[in-house]
Amino acid sequence: MSPAPLDASKLTITKTTTPKELLPKEKLVFGKSFTDHILEVEWTKEKGWGVPTITPYHNLSLNPATSCLHYSFELFEGMKAYRDSEGKIRTFRGDKNMERMNRSAKRAALPTFDGEEFMKLIDKFLTVEERFVPTGYGYSLYLRPTLIGTNVGLGVSAPDHALLYLIASPVGPYFSAGFKPVSLEATDYAVRAWPKGVGAYKLGANYVSCIEPQMQAATRGHSQNLWLFGEEGYITEVGAMNVFFAFVNEDGTKELVTPPLDGMILPGVTRDSTLELARAKLDPKEWSVNERKLTIHEVKERADKGELLEAFGTGTAAIVSPIDNIEFNGKNIKADCNRETFVVK
Repeated sequence: MSPAPLDASKLTITKTTTPKELLPKEKLVFGKSFTDHILEVEWTKEKGWGVPTITPYHNLSLNPATSCLHYSFELFEGMKAYRDSEGKIRTFRGDKNMERMNRSAKRAALPTFDGEEFMKLIDKFLTVEERFVPTGYGYSLYLRPTLIGTNVGLGVSAPDHALLYLIASPVGPYFSAGFKPVSLEATDYAVRAWPKGVGAYKLGANYVSCIEPQMQAATRGHSQNLWLFGEEGYITEVGAMNVFFAFVNEDGTKELVTPPLDGMILPGVTRDSTLELARAKLDPKEWSVNERKLTIHEVKERADKGELLEAFGTGTAAIVSPIDNIEFNGKNIKADCNRETFVVK
Protein backbone atom coordinates (compact mmCIF):
# COMPACT_ATOMS: atom_id res chain seq x y z
CA MET A 1 0.00 0.00 0.00
CA SER A 2 1.50 3.33 -1.10
CA PRO A 3 1.55 6.32 1.30
CA ALA A 4 -1.57 8.53 1.10
CA PRO A 5 -1.34 11.88 -0.71
CA LEU A 6 -2.56 15.10 0.85
CA ASP A 7 -6.35 15.17 0.37
CA ALA A 8 -8.30 18.35 1.17
CA SER A 9 -11.65 16.55 0.83
CA LYS A 10 -10.97 14.71 4.11
CA LEU A 11 -10.84 17.95 6.12
CA THR A 12 -12.64 18.02 9.47
CA ILE A 13 -13.51 21.32 11.20
CA THR A 14 -14.08 21.90 14.90
CA LYS A 15 -14.81 25.55 15.64
CA THR A 16 -13.88 27.33 18.83
CA THR A 17 -16.51 28.01 21.46
CA THR A 18 -14.57 31.02 22.80
CA PRO A 19 -13.95 33.39 19.86
CA LYS A 20 -11.48 36.20 20.43
CA GLU A 21 -12.32 39.87 20.29
CA LEU A 22 -10.95 41.61 17.20
CA LEU A 23 -8.20 44.14 17.84
CA PRO A 24 -8.55 47.62 16.33
CA LYS A 25 -6.18 48.14 13.41
CA GLU A 26 -4.05 50.69 15.26
CA LYS A 27 -3.17 48.00 17.83
CA LEU A 28 -2.06 45.37 15.33
CA VAL A 29 1.64 44.56 15.81
CA PHE A 30 3.05 42.31 13.10
CA GLY A 31 2.79 38.65 14.08
CA LYS A 32 1.75 39.23 17.70
CA SER A 33 -1.96 38.34 17.62
CA PHE A 34 -3.50 35.24 16.07
CA THR A 35 -6.82 33.99 14.81
CA ASP A 36 -9.08 31.46 16.52
CA HIS A 37 -7.95 28.29 14.72
CA ILE A 38 -5.05 26.21 13.48
CA LEU A 39 -4.93 23.92 10.44
CA GLU A 40 -2.90 20.71 10.91
CA VAL A 41 -2.00 17.62 8.87
CA GLU A 42 0.27 14.88 10.19
CA TRP A 43 2.56 12.81 7.96
CA THR A 44 4.38 9.53 8.46
CA LYS A 45 6.75 7.81 6.07
CA GLU A 46 4.71 4.61 6.35
CA LYS A 47 1.18 5.97 5.89
CA GLY A 48 1.69 9.31 4.13
CA TRP A 49 -0.58 12.29 4.81
CA GLY A 50 -3.29 11.95 7.43
CA VAL A 51 -6.64 13.67 7.91
CA PRO A 52 -6.44 17.50 7.76
CA THR A 53 -8.06 19.24 10.72
CA ILE A 54 -9.06 22.78 11.59
CA THR A 55 -9.40 23.07 15.36
CA PRO A 56 -9.24 25.82 18.00
CA TYR A 57 -5.80 27.47 18.23
CA HIS A 58 -3.62 25.57 20.71
CA ASN A 59 -0.08 24.88 21.77
CA LEU A 60 1.86 22.00 20.20
CA SER A 61 3.01 19.13 22.38
CA LEU A 62 6.52 17.98 21.44
CA ASN A 63 8.86 15.46 23.00
CA PRO A 64 12.13 17.14 24.11
CA ALA A 65 13.96 14.87 21.64
CA THR A 66 11.86 15.94 18.63
CA SER A 67 14.13 16.38 15.59
CA CYS A 68 13.02 19.91 14.69
CA LEU A 69 14.26 21.13 18.08
CA HIS A 70 17.76 19.73 17.57
CA TYR A 71 18.56 19.65 13.87
CA SER A 72 16.39 22.43 12.37
CA PHE A 73 14.05 20.20 10.38
CA GLU A 74 11.77 23.22 9.94
CA LEU A 75 10.62 25.48 7.14
CA PHE A 76 7.83 27.93 6.49
CA GLU A 77 6.16 30.22 4.00
CA GLY A 78 4.73 33.73 4.20
CA MET A 79 1.45 34.53 2.46
CA LYS A 80 -1.30 37.10 2.83
CA ALA A 81 -5.06 37.24 2.42
CA TYR A 82 -6.50 40.63 1.46
CA ARG A 83 -9.90 42.19 0.98
CA ASP A 84 -10.45 43.62 -2.48
CA SER A 85 -12.44 46.75 -3.32
CA GLU A 86 -15.66 44.75 -3.02
CA GLY A 87 -14.71 43.24 0.33
CA LYS A 88 -14.00 39.77 -1.08
CA ILE A 89 -11.06 37.82 0.35
CA ARG A 90 -8.21 37.09 -2.03
CA THR A 91 -4.79 35.48 -1.73
CA PHE A 92 -1.81 36.47 -3.88
CA ARG A 93 -0.05 33.95 -6.13
CA GLY A 94 -0.31 31.11 -3.64
CA ASP A 95 0.86 28.63 -6.26
CA LYS A 96 4.28 30.28 -6.13
CA ASN A 97 4.43 29.83 -2.37
CA MET A 98 3.48 26.17 -2.68
CA GLU A 99 6.20 25.60 -5.28
CA ARG A 100 8.78 27.29 -3.05
CA MET A 101 7.63 25.43 0.04
CA ASN A 102 8.01 22.09 -1.71
CA ARG A 103 11.49 23.07 -2.91
CA SER A 104 12.40 23.91 0.68
CA ALA A 105 10.89 20.64 1.93
CA LYS A 106 12.93 18.60 -0.53
CA ARG A 107 16.14 20.40 0.49
CA ALA A 108 15.35 19.87 4.18
CA ALA A 109 14.59 16.14 3.75
CA LEU A 110 10.95 16.73 4.75
CA PRO A 111 7.90 15.39 2.87
CA THR A 112 6.53 17.23 -0.14
CA PHE A 113 2.82 17.56 -0.83
CA ASP A 114 0.27 18.51 -3.47
CA GLY A 115 0.29 22.32 -3.44
CA GLU A 116 -3.17 22.60 -5.00
CA GLU A 117 -4.64 20.46 -2.24
CA PHE A 118 -3.02 22.59 0.44
CA MET A 119 -4.34 25.75 -1.21
CA LYS A 120 -7.83 24.23 -0.98
CA LEU A 121 -7.25 23.76 2.74
CA ILE A 122 -6.09 27.38 3.05
CA ASP A 123 -9.29 28.52 1.32
CA LYS A 124 -11.36 26.51 3.82
CA PHE A 125 -9.34 27.98 6.67
CA LEU A 126 -10.06 31.50 5.39
CA THR A 127 -13.81 30.84 5.32
CA VAL A 128 -13.56 29.89 9.00
CA GLU A 129 -11.40 32.92 9.90
CA GLU A 130 -13.04 35.44 7.57
CA ARG A 131 -13.75 38.00 10.29
CA PHE A 132 -10.02 38.36 11.02
CA VAL A 133 -9.16 39.66 7.51
CA PRO A 134 -8.85 43.43 8.02
CA THR A 135 -9.75 46.15 5.54
CA GLY A 136 -7.67 49.12 4.46
CA TYR A 137 -4.51 49.81 2.49
CA GLY A 138 -1.55 47.85 3.81
CA TYR A 139 -3.64 45.64 6.11
CA SER A 140 -4.11 41.90 5.63
CA LEU A 141 -4.23 38.49 7.25
CA TYR A 142 -0.71 37.09 7.28
CA LEU A 143 -0.66 33.32 6.70
CA ARG A 144 2.17 31.17 8.03
CA PRO A 145 2.27 27.61 6.59
CA THR A 146 4.89 25.64 8.50
CA LEU A 147 6.40 22.16 8.17
CA ILE A 148 8.41 20.52 10.95
CA GLY A 149 10.01 17.15 11.52
CA THR A 150 8.37 15.48 14.54
CA ASN A 151 10.18 12.15 14.86
CA VAL A 152 11.68 11.51 18.29
CA GLY A 153 15.35 10.60 18.65
CA LEU A 154 18.82 12.13 18.67
CA GLY A 155 20.17 10.34 15.62
CA VAL A 156 20.76 12.63 12.65
CA SER A 157 18.57 11.27 9.86
CA ALA A 158 15.65 12.26 7.66
CA PRO A 159 12.40 12.55 9.67
CA ASP A 160 9.87 9.75 9.33
CA HIS A 161 7.18 11.85 11.05
CA ALA A 162 6.24 15.43 10.24
CA LEU A 163 3.56 18.04 10.88
CA LEU A 164 2.27 20.53 8.32
CA TYR A 165 0.30 23.34 9.90
CA LEU A 166 -1.06 26.83 9.28
CA ILE A 167 -1.61 29.74 11.63
CA ALA A 168 -2.65 33.29 10.78
CA SER A 169 -2.15 36.78 12.17
CA PRO A 170 -4.01 39.99 11.24
CA VAL A 171 -1.33 42.58 10.40
CA GLY A 172 -0.56 46.08 9.30
CA PRO A 173 2.93 47.41 8.42
CA TYR A 174 5.89 45.11 9.02
CA PHE A 175 8.35 47.77 10.18
CA SER A 176 7.87 49.72 13.40
CA ALA A 177 8.10 52.97 11.41
CA GLY A 178 4.88 52.02 9.65
CA PHE A 179 4.82 52.65 5.92
CA LYS A 180 7.60 55.25 6.04
CA PRO A 181 10.95 54.73 4.25
CA VAL A 182 13.47 52.56 6.10
CA SER A 183 17.19 52.84 6.74
CA LEU A 184 19.54 49.89 6.22
CA GLU A 185 23.04 49.01 7.39
CA ALA A 186 25.18 47.31 4.74
CA THR A 187 26.72 44.38 6.59
CA ASP A 188 29.90 42.57 5.57
CA TYR A 189 31.29 41.39 8.92
CA ALA A 190 28.78 38.51 8.92
CA VAL A 191 27.37 36.44 6.05
CA ARG A 192 23.71 35.48 5.63
CA ALA A 193 24.22 32.88 2.86
CA TRP A 194 26.93 31.48 0.61
CA PRO A 195 27.24 29.75 -2.78
CA LYS A 196 25.70 26.26 -2.86
CA GLY A 197 24.25 26.78 0.60
CA VAL A 198 20.58 27.08 1.56
CA GLY A 199 20.01 30.83 1.18
CA ALA A 200 17.47 30.23 -1.59
CA TYR A 201 15.21 28.15 0.69
CA LYS A 202 12.82 29.45 3.33
CA LEU A 203 14.29 27.53 6.24
CA GLY A 204 14.11 28.81 9.79
CA ALA A 205 17.86 28.22 10.10
CA ASN A 206 18.47 31.00 7.56
CA TYR A 207 17.06 33.61 9.91
CA VAL A 208 18.60 32.89 13.30
CA SER A 209 22.10 34.04 12.25
CA CYS A 210 20.66 37.36 11.07
CA ILE A 211 19.21 38.46 14.39
CA GLU A 212 22.35 39.48 16.30
CA PRO A 213 23.68 41.70 13.45
CA GLN A 214 20.17 43.15 13.07
CA MET A 215 20.10 44.01 16.77
CA GLN A 216 23.42 45.79 16.37
CA ALA A 217 22.13 47.68 13.34
CA ALA A 218 19.05 48.74 15.31
CA THR A 219 21.26 50.40 17.96
CA ARG A 220 22.55 52.61 15.15
CA GLY A 221 19.06 53.54 13.97
CA HIS A 222 18.58 51.04 11.14
CA SER A 223 15.55 48.84 10.44
CA GLN A 224 17.40 45.95 8.76
CA ASN A 225 20.73 44.74 7.40
CA LEU A 226 21.60 44.86 3.73
CA TRP A 227 23.60 41.66 3.40
CA LEU A 228 26.83 41.79 1.41
CA PHE A 229 28.96 38.88 0.20
CA GLY A 230 32.63 38.55 -0.60
CA GLU A 231 35.49 41.01 -0.73
CA GLU A 232 33.78 42.66 -3.71
CA GLY A 233 30.80 43.64 -1.54
CA TYR A 234 28.14 41.99 -3.69
CA ILE A 235 24.63 42.95 -2.61
CA THR A 236 22.40 39.96 -1.89
CA GLU A 237 19.19 40.83 0.00
CA VAL A 238 17.79 42.56 3.07
CA GLY A 239 16.93 40.53 6.16
CA ALA A 240 13.20 40.53 5.39
CA MET A 241 12.99 41.40 1.71
CA ASN A 242 14.61 41.38 -1.72
CA VAL A 243 16.14 44.67 -2.85
CA PHE A 244 15.87 46.82 -5.99
CA PHE A 245 17.76 49.90 -7.24
CA ALA A 246 16.78 52.36 -9.95
CA PHE A 247 19.61 54.14 -11.76
CA VAL A 248 19.79 56.80 -14.47
CA ASN A 249 22.55 56.39 -17.05
CA GLU A 250 24.66 59.09 -18.67
CA ASP A 251 22.55 58.94 -21.85
CA GLY A 252 19.33 59.50 -19.88
CA THR A 253 18.08 55.92 -20.05
CA LYS A 254 17.20 54.21 -16.78
CA GLU A 255 17.82 50.79 -15.27
CA LEU A 256 15.92 48.84 -12.62
CA VAL A 257 18.29 46.32 -11.02
CA THR A 258 17.92 43.48 -8.52
CA PRO A 259 20.49 40.79 -7.65
CA PRO A 260 20.16 37.50 -9.58
CA LEU A 261 18.82 34.22 -8.25
CA ASP A 262 22.26 32.69 -7.81
CA GLY A 263 21.35 30.40 -4.91
CA MET A 264 22.19 32.91 -2.18
CA ILE A 265 18.93 34.87 -2.08
CA LEU A 266 15.31 33.91 -1.60
CA PRO A 267 13.27 33.79 -4.84
CA GLY A 268 10.62 36.17 -3.55
CA VAL A 269 7.07 36.07 -4.90
CA THR A 270 6.77 39.87 -4.65
CA ARG A 271 10.20 40.17 -6.30
CA ASP A 272 9.01 38.03 -9.20
CA SER A 273 5.80 40.04 -9.49
CA THR A 274 7.73 43.33 -9.50
CA LEU A 275 9.98 42.12 -12.31
CA GLU A 276 7.03 40.85 -14.37
CA LEU A 277 5.12 44.10 -14.01
CA ALA A 278 8.18 46.27 -14.72
CA ARG A 279 9.06 44.32 -17.87
CA ALA A 280 5.48 44.41 -19.10
CA LYS A 281 4.65 48.03 -18.30
CA LEU A 282 7.81 50.15 -18.40
CA ASP A 283 8.78 51.67 -21.75
CA PRO A 284 11.71 49.55 -23.04
CA LYS A 285 13.05 52.61 -24.90
CA GLU A 286 13.46 54.34 -21.54
CA TRP A 287 13.99 51.45 -19.12
CA SER A 288 16.00 48.25 -18.90
CA VAL A 289 15.02 45.76 -16.19
CA ASN A 290 17.93 43.56 -15.15
CA GLU A 291 18.77 40.78 -12.72
CA ARG A 292 22.51 41.19 -12.37
CA LYS A 293 25.25 41.31 -9.80
CA LEU A 294 25.97 44.68 -8.28
CA THR A 295 28.14 45.81 -5.40
CA ILE A 296 27.67 48.30 -2.61
CA HIS A 297 30.53 50.24 -4.18
CA GLU A 298 28.60 50.66 -7.44
CA VAL A 299 25.56 51.90 -5.55
CA LYS A 300 27.67 54.40 -3.58
CA GLU A 301 29.50 55.66 -6.68
CA ARG A 302 26.28 56.15 -8.59
CA ALA A 303 24.64 57.86 -5.64
CA ASP A 304 27.63 60.21 -5.38
CA LYS A 305 27.14 61.10 -9.07
CA GLY A 306 23.41 61.65 -8.63
CA GLU A 307 22.55 58.52 -10.61
CA LEU A 308 20.73 56.61 -7.85
CA LEU A 309 17.08 57.45 -8.39
CA GLU A 310 15.43 55.14 -5.91
CA ALA A 311 15.85 52.03 -3.76
CA PHE A 312 13.17 49.74 -2.37
CA GLY A 313 12.61 46.30 -0.93
CA THR A 314 9.95 43.72 -1.78
CA GLY A 315 8.50 40.92 0.30
CA THR A 316 5.23 39.42 1.47
CA ALA A 317 5.61 40.94 4.93
CA ALA A 318 7.23 44.22 3.85
CA ILE A 319 5.10 44.56 0.65
CA VAL A 320 7.04 47.26 -1.28
CA SER A 321 9.08 49.26 1.19
CA PRO A 322 10.98 52.42 0.17
CA ILE A 323 14.61 52.70 1.31
CA ASP A 324 15.90 56.21 1.93
CA ASN A 325 19.33 55.49 3.44
CA ILE A 326 22.04 52.81 3.46
CA GLU A 327 24.94 53.15 5.87
CA PHE A 328 28.19 51.53 4.74
CA ASN A 329 31.51 51.86 6.58
CA GLY A 330 30.18 54.81 8.56
CA LYS A 331 28.98 56.77 5.53
CA ASN A 332 25.39 57.21 4.34
CA ILE A 333 24.12 56.47 0.83
CA LYS A 334 20.96 58.49 0.27
CA ALA A 335 18.07 57.58 -2.02
CA ASP A 336 15.26 60.00 -2.89
CA CYS A 337 12.09 58.26 -1.78
CA ASN A 338 9.97 61.28 -2.70
CA ARG A 339 10.88 61.05 -6.35
CA GLU A 340 8.31 59.47 -8.69
CA THR A 341 10.86 57.40 -10.58
CA PHE A 342 8.47 55.08 -12.35
CA VAL A 343 4.80 54.33 -12.28
CA VAL A 344 3.46 50.88 -13.16
CA LYS A 345 -0.27 50.96 -13.79
